[in-house]
Amino acid sequence: MKSLILLILGIGNLHTVYAVTHSLKYFYTGVSGDINFPEFTVVGMVDDVQFMYFDSNTQTAVPKVEWMKREGPKYWKSETHLGINRHQVFKNNIQVLKDRFNQSMSTGVHVFQWQYGCEWDDETGVSGVFDQYGYDGEDFISLDQKTLIWIASKQQAVITKTKWEYERTENEILKQYVTNGCIVWVKKYVDYGKSSLMRTVPPSVSLLQKTPSSPVTCHATGFYPSRVMVTWKKDGQEHHEDVEMGEILPNDDGTFQTSVRLNVKPEERKNNKYQCVVQVAGINEDFIKDLTEDTTSIGPIIGVVVAGFLVIIAVVIGVVIWKKKSKKGFAQTNTSDTDFDNSERAAQKI
Repeated sequence: MKSLILLILGIGNLHTVYAVTHSLKYFYTGVSGDINFPEFTVVGMVDDVQFMYFDSNTQTAVPKVEWMKREGPKYWKSETHLGINRHQVFKNNIQVLKDRFNQSMSTGVHVFQWQYGCEWDDETGVSGVFDQYGYDGEDFISLDQKTLIWIASKQQAVITKTKWEYERTENEILKQYVTNGCIVWVKKYVDYGKSSLMRTVPPSVSLLQKTPSSPVTCHATGFYPSRVMVTWKKDGQEHHEDVEMGEILPNDDGTFQTSVRLNVKPEERKNNKYQCVVQVAGINEDFIKDLTEDTTSIGPIIGVVVAGFLVIIAVVIGVVIWKKKSKKGFAQTNTSDTDFDNSERAAQKI
């Protein structure tokens, strides 16, 4: 799963280029087939921190952070009602897709996903949104932010594109959400959780290696926010050859972790000085670990992730889960007030 969880790469000092960008993202997942976990889940995230959760087993939307309890019973009743209704929409959509892809008789697992949300820079005021769907691990249809035209990634999605662009009422609701609704809510949620979301926590950095000839892993964990840059240096210069970047994953305590592997030959390691440098946005300090001869580990690094969307992805063995960078194609939006009752937008029948 790669989501909308971003590893910042490139040259330069993260401390000097860091801008305060806040995000609101929703991840819907519907699964059909022989499964032993909920067939429908909704996960809401603010600044990559899970703030709400709903699944088809519990039939109840719940806050996942203390500061979201500021929303009263009416809000959570509305979220629960939305979750129940959208579960049915997703069940119908999966059946329609199975028919379109000639999978009606299939007994395997099929996955339909919807990702949408927005970002807002509280320094520049620039904001943007994304809205995209995937089926069985591949892009299905997505919204072009500038034209508000749906882009079909599969031939089977052309029917959906034609249908959605004909529904003028739904298009007007979508336009209102894109231009007004989402940004208003991300501001509201960030204000709720600002004491937590605006904090900084330094990382714990370790260098791990199974044998002298195996790759060296630089593992940073326990940091917040998730905006981080991890680089290897060779004799004081940034080193990008034979370097494998890992994903940023959430820990169960609300912090994050990531790993970067360096493939280095023993003779290169002996004749040169290697360092792992970790920079976390908002912290004016570099966290550096020198690669020494006694760098070893006792086993593989295992990431602990929050309950919800990421756990579900790990459980669906053998299914390629669709992932798409949410930031691409962002369009600037207006941030005027909105009449939306909550930060979620309507689910559509395909």
